[in-house]
Amino acid sequence: MGEPRTLDGSPVELGRRAIGDVEIATWAQRFDLLSDPNRLEILLCLHRTPGISVGELAAAIGRTENAISQALRVLRQEGCVTSSREGRTVTNRLTDPIIHEILHTIGAKHA
Repeated sequence: MGEPRTLDGSPVELGRRAIGDVEIATWAQRFDLLSDPNRLEILLCLHRTPGISVGELAAAIGRTENAISQALRVLRQEGCVTSSREGRTVTNRLTDPIIHEILHTIGAKHA
């Protein structure tokens, strides 16, 4: 009822194409990472302050260094963040350009 007679333009076929156009698993994983308030706060801090350390993140967010480290591990495993050692300090940076753009969309700004 209401569907065009050709299958190519039917609502069902158009819906299937819409799903096929997007990497569902990749986007679902990104949104899963962003849906956790703790990880989102970390990502926002990394966006504004590239090179921030775990201790500085903990102080800025008001969480323990252990909690920050655990969240950073997840973000690194997913390829959103990289860490590098500078002397005795480990610094962290946001590396996923799509998450960077999403953060801008929700209002994040640079320093």
